[in-house]
Amino acid sequence: MLANKFWQTLSRYSFCCVAFCICLVISFKSLASTQLQSRWQQVESLGKDQSVYFYAWGGDAQINAYIQWAAQQVKTKYNINLVHVKLSDTSEAVSRVLAEKAANNNDKGSVDLIWINGANFATMSEHSLLLKQWANKLPNFSYTDPDNNPAVNFDFGIPTNGMEAPWGQASLTFYYDSLAIDGTANNTLPTTLNQLLNWSAQNPGRFSYPKPPDFLGMSFLKYALVMLHQQSDDTLKAQLNQLATAQNTAQVLNPLWDFLNKLHPTLWRGGKHFMQSGAQMRRLVGDTELSIAFTFSAPEVPAAVKRYDLPKSIRSYAMQDGSLSNTHFVAIPYNASHQQSAQLVANFLLSPEAQAQKQKAPIWGDKSVLIQSTLTPQQQALFKTTQPHPSALPLNSIKRTLSEPHPSWVNAIMEGWQARFGVSQ
Repeated sequence: MLANKFWQTLSRYSFCCVAFCICLVISFKSLASTQLQSRWQQVESLGKDQSVYFYAWGGDAQINAYIQWAAQQVKTKYNINLVHVKLSDTSEAVSRVLAEKAANNNDKGSVDLIWINGANFATMSEHSLLLKQWANKLPNFSYTDPDNNPAVNFDFGIPTNGMEAPWGQASLTFYYDSLAIDGTANNTLPTTLNQLLNWSAQNPGRFSYPKPPDFLGMSFLKYALVMLHQQSDDTLKAQLNQLATAQNTAQVLNPLWDFLNKLHPTLWRGGKHFMQSGAQMRRLVGDTELSIAFTFSAPEVPAAVKRYDLPKSIRSYAMQDGSLSNTHFVAIPYNASHQQSAQLVANFLLSPEAQAQKQKAPIWGDKSVLIQSTLTPQQQALFKTTQPHPSALPLNSIKRTLSEPHPSWVNAIMEGWQARFGVSQ
């Protein structure tokens, strides 16, 4: 009898404890939500009616036009004057913030918002040049499903720690002149790295890549490096995601140098001279000097065809062995003059409206970072697409994505490339 009363009493207490804990969790969540709402109200109040100097690469007409569209939107919503400071290389903005920190300018910085990822993010993070723990508090950040989508919390394998708001996703995309390919040896399009090597040998002078440190040239080299290690043992392959050191550099990069020694003699101008930029590579395709090229901005191809910079016979495709892919972000320097205003802009760039506009092929074609399951049916409807241009990358072409190696490998590749192949440039 006493035993039954004991267990009944214990059960009642257990039930009460469980109920109390559930109420406590709900209260904490409610409190956290209230605090976030209160914080965002303060951001909105302080961020309106200001200017935001957005330092972003300015080398693509479509991207520039999209940023101008976004500027019009935030002007209407918040009376924010979004100024696009066009860069030829993101490192220019990094150097500016570094110089301001060296001059003890810790609150009147000239850079409010910066388009960034990879090595530049690693540099700014290492030198404590970025505002922390703001991006993960943006109201629209929840649309990225961060708990189940690690790509928005890591930049080239480095934790973002709320210092970056994801903006879009991009992949290395190849394009070719279909008329030129029809007249080449074997009449076959190369869809793997090894096939590309063989194709270039059979069709000398019809392919090349921009020299480092050009972004596209470096992207091709990273794609090659990752693919060359697909069959390596796990220990060696893991080095790609770790810091490049004096001890592991030779072992990791030697397969790349061996590959390039085979590829270079088959390239445009015998691999003795290299293009300076992706724009030059595109012009060479337009001039029919090259038959195959590549870009990290897939919508650049149909846009160039529409401008008559590329012929109508151009078609886009993805390598079947894998496409080097990454998420790109926007960040706020630690000393930005208009931090709250920059957060309003970053939050708008993450909105379903802005992401859907950006993903449209005629606008930019940049893949959204939003997860469709987090959106309402009305928001999902914004992403419905029309018939793509014939030269555009076909939907769902990318079957396998390749992660970027650790940012430190950029310098290691560049230095090794210059030492081996840059002397005659």
